[in-house]
Amino acid sequence: MHSLPLFLRLSGQPVILIGEGEAADAKRRLIERAGGVIVNEADAQARIAFVAVEDRAEAAQVSQRLKAHGLLVNVVDQPALCDFTTPAIVDRDPVLIAVATGGASAGLAKAVRQRIERMMPQRLGDLARALSEARAKLRLRWPDGLARRHALDRAFQEGGALDPLRDLGADAVTDWLDEPDGAPAGRRETIMLTSLEPDDLTLRAARLLGEADRIIHDAQVPPAILARARADAVRIVASGEMGSDQEPGLTLILRAPGQ
Repeated sequence: MHSLPLFLRLSGQPVILIGEGEAADAKRRLIERAGGVIVNEADAQARIAFVAVEDRAEAAQVSQRLKAHGLLVNVVDQPALCDFTTPAIVDRDPVLIAVATGGASAGLAKAVRQRIERMMPQRLGDLARALSEARAKLRLRWPDGLARRHALDRAFQEGGALDPLRDLGADAVTDWLDEPDGAPAGRRETIMLTSLEPDDLTLRAARLLGEADRIIHDAQVPPAILARARADAVRIVASGEMGSDQEPGLTLILRAPGQ
């Protein structure tokens, strides 16, 4: 991973923009859309800056000057000079999906974004807001955090009550909370890998990696595959002790080829 993806709250915050023309106008729209306030270079409160200067040597000089004052800088069309890059965005406020290539190809990021755009329902933001407003009810119904997460995972599954790729509105959350809870017991799944390449993962393997609460894996399974799992999933190198089938949630066993 070449960069750490972060979403920066800009509402009401000063942002330096230097440059003119089409590229500068595009950055201006992006900053204003996020609620940022465009200021000049003299504003000492600004923490990030965009440089949209056509002359590459001049842009590099401006970037160096800004960085010397402790600012994080984005320089249009010069990824080597960027402290951060701006992704292609799918906006279903408050749901944001960002696609980045680390400056390798803005065109590629745009093409991927356009594909995702067609997949995302227009009312996805309504669903997110309804879930936020229902937090107290969620905690009341499932006081235990693990049980609450499992209930949400089941609801978000393909075809589930809150499947995010269905065109669901806020009423879907109310209907789901009114349903009886058919929480399944802990379960175990085994994946026999045919390759140690992450790109060779089947759709089922990728889905289970994203759902698993704990992963028991052969030592040969590379970090690149384990990185496809949730960050909070427990990783355990396979040994004689494989744990109990009664453990809550999903335990995924990953076997390396030939094991």
